[in-house]
Amino acid sequence: MFEMISPNGKSTEQDILAFEKRHNIGLPKDYIDFLLKYNGGYSKQAVFNISSENGNSLVNKFYGIGDMQGNLDRVIDNLDGEIPDGFISIGYDPAGNEICLGTKNSEYEGQVYFWVHDMELELEMDNMFLLSPDFNSFLDNLYEDDEK
Repeated sequence: MFEMISPNGKSTEQDILAFEKRHNIGLPKDYIDFLLKYNGGYSKQAVFNISSENGNSLVNKFYGIGDMQGNLDRVIDNLDGEIPDGFISIGYDPAGNEICLGTKNSEYEGQVYFWVHDMELELEMDNMFLLSPDFNSFLDNLYEDDEK
């Protein structure tokens, strides 16, 4: 069962709507529910499988909305033009790779991907690895280091 050990301060529906409006994006409902409950932070279960070829990694921190380190507004500004259109980064791993979520009205809506920042690209999505078909499934599949 997913458990946050250090959530960020609370976020409201108004904060989330203002965020969506500022960035002209729509967030999937399961991710909005996560922001309302935890607003990002540190997870007890942080390890996830990338693929059989690429092994696993872990979520260092989930980003949140508001005045905090790991603020989604700053992340979007910093990664503008880096990650493919139709995604926002919702967290990162220790190597500086990003956990990305498909935004509403994109072909990847609701899907969770792993973006490898230093991988050679032939095609735009070559450095994107599908982790989960939706955000809640991604959370459900996270596990602690010592479970494997």
